[in-house]
Amino acid sequence: MTDEPEPTVDPRYSVHEAPPVSWSDAEQTLGSAGTYWISTVRSDGRPHVTPLIAMWQNGALYFSTGRSEQKYKNLDTNPQCVLTTGSNQLDQGLDVVVEGEAVRITDPARLQQLAQAWRRKYGDDWPLGGGADSDDVVFEVTPTKVFGFRKEFGDGGRGSQTRWRWVPS
Repeated sequence: MTDEPEPTVDPRYSVHEAPPVSWSDAEQTLGSAGTYWISTVRSDGRPHVTPLIAMWQNGALYFSTGRSEQKYKNLDTNPQCVLTTGSNQLDQGLDVVVEGEAVRITDPARLQQLAQAWRRKYGDDWPLGGGADSDDVVFEVTPTKVFGFRKEFGDGGRGSQTRWRWVPS
């Protein structure tokens, strides 16, 4: 796969001739967000959505959850998920939707690296779980597809829906 995803603007949901949102803008939104939402699927097929904190690092999103939480139970059965973040404003900002598979991180060295980066982002009040004495599990979601919704639709607006896909090189 290539490192940079290929952007496509969907004209059905975009201002005429709107340029695609840059991948760097999407990564900025993913990296600077404090709160994200995760959508998973229960074993009976019903959806489950909940807010969480996460971290964008090296092309993937990371989060932790307790083994007794619904999202963990859902991911244990079906690792496909969607994480979203952005602005709740109707006419400004960028919303980003990441589709992918949640993969559990178990390597102690990697967990320690992530915990340090997590602490830099969220401070000591919100430690990243996943250590040997923790009931929490850490997941990595590498995107298979990402959508960006730029909300600038007034006169001269650049409002658009951009889809990024990683294509084999």
